[in-house]
Amino acid sequence: MEKQGSLSINSENIFPIIKKWLYSDHDIFIRELISNGCDAITKLKKLAMMGEFEEVEGEEYRIDVYASPKDKTITFVDNGLGMTAEEVEQYINQIAFSGATDFINKYKDKSNDDQIIGHFGLGFYSAFMVADKVTIETCSYKKDAVPVFWECDGGTEFSMTESDDDTRGTAITLYLNEDSYEFANEYRVREVIQKYCAFMPYNIYFTDEDKAEEEAKKKAEEDKKKDKVIEVDTTEEDDLVGDTADKKDAEDKADTDAESSEVSSDEENEKKETPLNNTNPLWLKNPKDCTDEEYVDFYQHVFLDFKKPLFWIHLNMDYPFNLKGILYFPKINPQYDQLEGTIKLYNNQVFVADNIKEVIPEFLMLLKGVIDCPDIPLNVSRSALQNDGSVKKISDYITKKVADKLSGMCKTDREEYEKYWDDISPFIKFGCLRDDKFCEKMTDYMLFKNLEGKYITLPDYLEAGKEKYENKVFYVSDEIAQSQYINMFKEEGIDAVYLTHNIDNPYITHLESKNENVKFLRIDADLADNFVGEALTEEQTKEYTDKLTETFKKATGKDKLTVKVESLKNENVSSMITLSEESRRMAEMMKAYSMPGMDPNMFGDEGETLVLNANNKLVKYVLDNPEGEHTNTVCCQLYDLAVLANKPLAPEAMTAFVARSNEVLNILIGE
Repeated sequence: MEKQGSLSINSENIFPIIKKWLYSDHDIFIRELISNGCDAITKLKKLAMMGEFEEVEGEEYRIDVYASPKDKTITFVDNGLGMTAEEVEQYINQIAFSGATDFINKYKDKSNDDQIIGHFGLGFYSAFMVADKVTIETCSYKKDAVPVFWECDGGTEFSMTESDDDTRGTAITLYLNEDSYEFANEYRVREVIQKYCAFMPYNIYFTDEDKAEEEAKKKAEEDKKKDKVIEVDTTEEDDLVGDTADKKDAEDKADTDAESSEVSSDEENEKKETPLNNTNPLWLKNPKDCTDEEYVDFYQHVFLDFKKPLFWIHLNMDYPFNLKGILYFPKINPQYDQLEGTIKLYNNQVFVADNIKEVIPEFLMLLKGVIDCPDIPLNVSRSALQNDGSVKKISDYITKKVADKLSGMCKTDREEYEKYWDDISPFIKFGCLRDDKFCEKMTDYMLFKNLEGKYITLPDYLEAGKEKYENKVFYVSDEIAQSQYINMFKEEGIDAVYLTHNIDNPYITHLESKNENVKFLRIDADLADNFVGEALTEEQTKEYTDKLTETFKKATGKDKLTVKVESLKNENVSSMITLSEESRRMAEMMKAYSMPGMDPNMFGDEGETLVLNANNKLVKYVLDNPEGEHTNTVCCQLYDLAVLANKPLAPEAMTAFVARSNEVLNILIGE
């Protein structure tokens, strides 16, 4: 049997699912109902623009939120276009019939839709996540419209009657369920509005109804007292002048009190009428109209970070998609193991979520900023994205704009770029690791600070050192621990660069993969021939190495110690530790990615070499006196000094080193 038709949905079955599972966060109902109010106002303004509605002069378009802890209610009021009974029937009683979409379709030839927030017709039903009962009181802008009162107790049954309130707009009241009484609390409501609605396009005001009622009663009592003006008998005109004076004083006092009361009342009203949101956020302005002070104030207000950002990028695009925003490069502490930023995503000034990875390139999540893109295809709950090809284009555009800003700064204001480099380089290096296109754009603008404190590019460094260290890049990861090596490099006129951030290890591996002949070596990885004076013969090298290896192993108790003998130019350098670059990188990688039960120090001292200077007097003493009285002390001291120039000693080794140092001092003074 063949049959065709349309699938039917049973509202009794689907409504509980919508109420419970449509939105992941229950507080989002505040965003949805305020968004609906904004849409109602936007529609009315568009109708006025098209000549279909005459605006009231001086009227402020606004959203008012009222909460009553006593009654356990929260109410949302807008003065938008309102609804007729037919529209309530259509938009409220039919689940998922979008009034926004209907409006856009109806007026698509007369008005654009870029400020209409709603699309799915489900936002209103978020109210039932927190309410046992919801009422709507609404009156349309249309002439002679009949006001409507709608009520539903959370099931699929509703009642609809005529209302006696003919004020244009809509008021939605939620009678909160027992689990949601928190949303009748002033501070909780303000918190949620600040989270989702801080930049919505119309002023949002909040009133605690219980407090307002108490204040109104108090004010009425005060007014009653002020009305009891001192009664003066005006029939006896022959009273003393003093009585007239008293009367005059009383009248003056009454006038002064009235004026004072009026001023006080005005101030109180002004205080109450402060909106909770900013309807014209900085990102919507033309960058040319924004001052540095405004950018900094906005950053500190939104991210509660009271350090000044280094600089920012203002995104402002209308084609091929609409995207605006500001990305800030914050000042960071290079010692932090991890960097974490916050990119807030908005859709038509409505907050969606933080750090949505489909839109924000991963490396930019280290930054702080806001992005507002009405073209982003959101899912039904407006908390995540639909899988859409345009999202990748938006992400690529953001990446390109950041690269253009950075490269442009380097080309046109190199001094300013260098000033920021130490702080922004971790962001940029992370970007190069994560995004090939970004890496390609930034290749010529990656800087390295050398031993003289100057900023140079990789080609500059390689060109300057092609005679002494062709295709080798020496780097410093710890200026204090590697100071001995730095001094040696400076004495020989060999340059090195500073790479002190955690991200530098994976970054130099990345650079080596992009530049096959280039090898990065930490400054203590090996000794270049430049440091060696008159070379030892092969026979001397073998003889010295064998003797010193045996003596040092015996003295230090380190059977696996590797010893290398060199004839260094600087005879004051006695001993030093070099560490194989490959072994060091492997050990650091193991430490960074250590798993439970895995020892990050499992490689021990593997890859370490003790370099001894054959031209140094102490080393010569050990060579000439392998069984000497002080040989063991000298050997242990030389080894520990070499290690100390490279890394801290282990606790036991440090204790022994201090005791041995005291012993050496005693020998010096003949004790």
